[in-house]
Amino acid sequence: MPYTPIVATLGYVLTPDRKRVLLVHRNARAHDEHLGKYNGLGGKLEPLEDVVAGMRREIWEEAQLQCTAMSLRGTISWPGFGKNGEDWLGFVFLITEFVGEAPTRNEEGDLEWQPIEGILDLPMWEGDRYFLPLVFDQDPRAFHGVMPYANGKPTGWSYSRI
Repeated sequence: MPYTPIVATLGYVLTPDRKRVLLVHRNARAHDEHLGKYNGLGGKLEPLEDVVAGMRREIWEEAQLQCTAMSLRGTISWPGFGKNGEDWLGFVFLITEFVGEAPTRNEEGDLEWQPIEGILDLPMWEGDRYFLPLVFDQDPRAFHGVMPYANGKPTGWSYSRI
């Protein structure tokens, strides 16, 4: 069977000093599968949209920020991640320059500037703890990972860098 994932973006916006990152605390909707978790910003690509345009659109929609500098930190294949077992493929970006000021809240929850050094202590998807260190490390190479999911939990993690 061919691999036909849902394609999405996931972005981490940094403060100018690169010590804090903008996260959404998903606490606005009672039936949100992400309820209570912290996450980067992003979402599904729209038809005829490339991943860079999709990332810019999502950051604008979720935080009213215009991305002026960003880099692709990696890609992650999440087989079985969706609530009905759908496969996802994510393009993970680091946004290092932007114009605008983020509101304190959006329709998904509170927007918070969190210290990078403490983000792994926040409630988040278990699998995020595997790849987040790669997003913020000093290695200039992009990572490309696979994290299969079953019953809402990661069952493995592997990645390559080129």
